[in-house]
Amino acid sequence: MKVIADTHCHTIASGHAYSSVLEIITAAAKQKLWAVAITDHGRTTPNSPGDWYFENLFVVPKIVDGVYVLKGMEANVWDYDGNLDASNLVFSRLDWVVASMHSETLKPINDIDACTNAWLGVAKNPFVNVIGHSGEERYKYDYDRVIPEFAHNGKLVEINNASFRVRKNAIENCKKIALICKKYGVYIIVNSDAHFASQVGHVEVALEMLKEIGFPDELIINGYKEKFERYLRERTKFFS
Repeated sequence: MKVIADTHCHTIASGHAYSSVLEIITAAAKQKLWAVAITDHGRTTPNSPGDWYFENLFVVPKIVDGVYVLKGMEANVWDYDGNLDASNLVFSRLDWVVASMHSETLKPINDIDACTNAWLGVAKNPFVNVIGHSGEERYKYDYDRVIPEFAHNGKLVEINNASFRVRKNAIENCKKIALICKKYGVYIIVNSDAHFASQVGHVEVALEMLKEIGFPDELIINGYKEKFERYLRERTKFFS
């Protein structure tokens, strides 16, 4: 399988990534992707851009070099009630929102109940599309309880290729999360979390893990243009 979209990519605006918006899109075109999302970090991440950056993303054309460009954000879950670090006004101007937990913005307390509560709060947020790299051990939650709620609220559970490189303690949990998604028939999305253009569209390690556990291809939503486009039409304003 080859994914047709990579919906978690960072540019120099994130402060710790090293490619421009155009370089990310050009890399997506080179990989023959149908779509790519620009998802720089929310404002509570050190050196990340302010609201004005996200509000002005509309200047990026919808299609560049034959690639659909989703203007988005990787928002930070910044408390254990599941609140995010951007206003509804900012979110309403975006096409795509990934919600993630990072130690720089949410102090890890190694409390499954607290993390479960946080993700249940995020599940209710109508602007969130993707639950980002949620396998980290310090933020472990009740997968059986929460993942069906993600699905009920139209969230896609991310299997993040970068986790296999930079979050070693998340690898086994990524497998567990994928198996729970398989158990309940929950759609996942496989992303690169690219911080440099050459990483865009490269999700081979994540796909290999999914193959090893017998994960159904039909539940990988960005494996199929028709399924992913349907999600965009039903759950976002991208084609409105």
